[in-house]
Amino acid sequence: MKILSIQSAVAYGHVGNSAAVFPLQRIGVEVYPVYTVNFSNHTGYGAWRGPLISPDEVREVITGIEERGAFADIDVVLSGYQGSEGIADVILDAVARVKVANPSAVYSCDPVMGNAKSGCFVAPAIPILLRERVAPAADIITPNQFELGFLTETEPADLDSTLASVDAARAMGPSTVLVTSVERPERPEGTIEMLAVDDKGAWIVQTPHIPMKANGSGDVTAALFSAHYRETGDAATALARTTSSVYDLLQTTYDAGSRELLLVEAQEAYAHPRLQFEVTQVR
Repeated sequence: MKILSIQSAVAYGHVGNSAAVFPLQRIGVEVYPVYTVNFSNHTGYGAWRGPLISPDEVREVITGIEERGAFADIDVVLSGYQGSEGIADVILDAVARVKVANPSAVYSCDPVMGNAKSGCFVAPAIPILLRERVAPAADIITPNQFELGFLTETEPADLDSTLASVDAARAMGPSTVLVTSVERPERPEGTIEMLAVDDKGAWIVQTPHIPMKANGSGDVTAALFSAHYRETGDAATALARTTSSVYDLLQTTYDAGSRELLLVEAQEAYAHPRLQFEVTQVR
C-alpha cells in the first residue's frame, strides 16, 4: 500500500507527518510525505521556529511526485491540519489527479479544527472551508466529536445523537466516518470511546481514559485507521487495530511521564496490536 500524506511536520516531537509516517511504515505502508509546515516543534508550546510552506511550494512537491509516475500506485491521499486556506485547493487538486491515475484511490481527511476543551485552534476560515469543500470531497473523515458537530452543525452527545450526526456527515459525501474522543454521558466513568460507521454498519469501542494531553495522537489514529480500513475494507477490524495501537502508544507515553509521544518506543503496538478491546456493533 502507498499513501500520499499531506500534513505538517516538526523536528522535535510528533505531530502531523512527524506522527503519522513512522507508524504507517511500521505496518508496511510506503508513505510519500509532503510537508505543509516545517516547524521546530508543535505550536502548543507557545513558541516555535521554522517556515509555513506556501501552497505553491506544496503543489510543486506534489507535482514532482506525479512526474515520477507515482500517482497510479497511490492507494490513499491523507490530509490533516491545514495551516492556511490555500492548502485546501492544493489537496483537493492532488486528490483529483491521483484519482484520475488510480480510480480506486481514496481520500482520507482528518478535519482538524479543535476540541471540546480548547475550542477551535485553527484560522477562522478553515472550519468553514473544511465543512463546505474539503470534507464533502473525502471518502473517509476522522473527526473528533467536537469537529463532527461543527461539520454537520449538530450537537452530538449521546450515542443516538452522535450516530445522527455521523449520518449527516455521510450525507455530505464521505462514506466512512471515524469519530474519535467520543464522550457520551452514558459511558462508564473513566472511559472514552471511538465510533466507526460505513455502509455496512456502526461499531463502537471503549477504552480506559488516559489523563494526558497527547499532541499528535489524532494524527496517528487517522493514519492507522485509514491504512487498516483501506487494506481490509472492514470498519470493525480497522477500529480494533487502531484502538489497540493508539491506546498502547498513549499508555507507554503516560507511564514514562513524557509530554511528547514515545512513537519509537511503542512501535510493536502498531506492528502487532494486542486487540485487547471489544468492538461492539451498535447499528
